[in-house]
Amino acid sequence: MNTENREWSIQELARISGTTSRTLRHYHELGLVLPARLGANGMRYYDDAALAALLNVLALRSLGLSLERIKTIRAGEDDLVSALESRVRELGELQAQVQRQRRSVQLTIDQLTKGQTAMNADNFDGFDNSVYQEEVEARWGKDAYASSQRRWNALSKEQRNAHQQDHVDIALEYQRLAEAGIEPDAESAQAVAARHVAWLAVFTKPAQPYVVGLAEMYVADPRFAANYHGRAEYVRDALTVYADRELPR
Repeated sequence: MNTENREWSIQELARISGTTSRTLRHYHELGLVLPARLGANGMRYYDDAALAALLNVLALRSLGLSLERIKTIRAGEDDLVSALESRVRELGELQAQVQRQRRSVQLTIDQLTKGQTAMNADNFDGFDNSVYQEEVEARWGKDAYASSQRRWNALSKEQRNAHQQDHVDIALEYQRLAEAGIEPDAESAQAVAARHVAWLAVFTKPAQPYVVGLAEMYVADPRFAANYHGRAEYVRDALTVYADRELPR
């Protein structure tokens, strides 16, 4: 960092903010965090104004707002209070669902403790395979959701279990790479992203807009983020790089 001019390179800003260089480049592309200048070699350098913009974005992301929503707020096309009120409603719905799941799990524990093995609908209250139907239909249309459900329903129980285990393994591999400090655009991270996209291909034919939109949803929606052990942003960044490089638009 240049202390006189208060300037940070992209690597320095990534380090002190706890983000990644890829994330900062992505924010630049979206117009959310702009570098003060570009060096002769194309290196991005950031000043106090950029730091303030980054802190603002990170604060709004921590509240669960998507990057697209943040863009509209920053552009004056959306109201922050309205966005946060919408977020409160979403969290309320999530809280209600979690409470139902907690009751279901406790019911199952009580039954097993008493030697009861029979299950009924109460044991699965709060666990809905169609919980993401609204999001999928809103982003990609009803046909997309119906098609993915048909493909899922066509799988045998063993195939479904194997597919779910594949996703668990993918999430753990993302976590391992992130904790090792591997950049999302590194070869090893991109190999996991390729495996992830292949996993998605069971449900649909992945294209760049689909994968990028889904990756953003992983971060914006805590129900998705919970699958990635606190590394949803890393997953988003790795998938975005892969989609931009490898998938049709």
